[in-house]
Amino acid sequence: MLIVVRQGANACSARSEGPYTGELWRDLLHQDEQGNAFGNVFFTPCGRTYWHSHPGGQLLVVQHGEGLIGDEQETIRIAAGDLVWTPAGTRHWHGATSARTMMHLAITFGGVDWQEELSDEEYAEAEARARPS
Repeated sequence: MLIVVRQGANACSARSEGPYTGELWRDLLHQDEQGNAFGNVFFTPCGRTYWHSHPGGQLLVVQHGEGLIGDEQETIRIAAGDLVWTPAGTRHWHGATSARTMMHLAITFGGVDWQEELSDEEYAEAEARARPS
């Protein structure tokens, strides 16, 4: 069955509570029983997810601003227009830089396995060593 989600079809944006540091706003556009979901996420400066992974992987489409995505090996700066694929099971985090907001469309396959918080110290170190995309 085809599913069409129209802009404005869902309720207003909601401030997200949960495994995040800082302020995040989220528009969940669609979610199914298998944990596949897509939605827009807006991060204020320094806002970021906790460490997490996805059983089926995740695609991020950066729509606005500047952000960071990190795994256990590296941190990469991302900006509007960038596409980021995180393979299944890859432990990672993502969010805005300390100076800019960032919004992305997140397309998640198979749900999410949340882990521990990325501390302020770890975030500052990751941002300082982040390489350009």
